[in-house]
Amino acid sequence: MNAYDVILAPVVTEKAVAGIAEKKYTFRVAPNANKIEIKQAIETIYEGVEVAKVNTISMKGTKRRTGRYEGYTSDWKKAVVTLKEDSKTIADFDGMF
Repeated sequence: MNAYDVILAPVVTEKAVAGIAEKKYTFRVAPNANKIEIKQAIETIYEGVEVAKVNTISMKGTKRRTGRYEGYTSDWKKAVVTLKEDSKTIADFDGMF
């Protein structure tokens, strides 16, 4: 799997942005990616970054309505990546907090 196939997008919510101060970054990842693949993908995409730990969460789709029709959004997987203390920060998130 390519590194860009594993990491799909950053998650930018209030809770995710609050974690940046503690070097915790949140990403939307491929549903079949495991923690080792996520760690390698982050270190490949963002050079000079050292990952300490990866936590993954499978997010269930939420119920949505459009007029009288209702359905669910698709399920997705979220990864919270914690960097080592001496690691440099991820430049894409600089200036968000």
